[in-house]
Amino acid sequence: MIQRIQSIYLLLAAVVSAGLTFVFNLWTTVNDTLVFAKDNMLYFGLFLGSAALSLISIFMFKNRKSQFMLGRLNIILNFFLLGLFVYQSLNVSGESNVSEKGIGIFLPIISIVLLVLANKAIKKDEDLVKSVDRLR
Repeated sequence: MIQRIQSIYLLLAAVVSAGLTFVFNLWTTVNDTLVFAKDNMLYFGLFLGSAALSLISIFMFKNRKSQFMLGRLNIILNFFLLGLFVYQSLNVSGESNVSEKGIGIFLPIISIVLLVLANKAIKKDEDLVKSVDRLR
């Protein structure tokens, strides 16, 4: 049952987390150099972890509860990544290394929306299976 709608949402979330990090920059420094996710190992690892969780979740279609929990874990990971970006762009010390924010900072938000849609579809499938089991 890979052809379900949540599989498409999860695949799109994996593409956003893994593929688009090489295309869109996160921010521009004061020296006008573009910073991508691959330049910082923490950000790159979190993006790849999010993509891996999405891909693993696609193939867990027989166990919808674990698929749903992996989706929740992935949402939490993306919120953590988004929090790191906000912390980096609004440096507490007053001197910021970030001159201009790039569109790559919004990639976790797109991924979160796709993961929420996938979890909603997984929940809908689980409710449908429970209603059919009740009729037996």
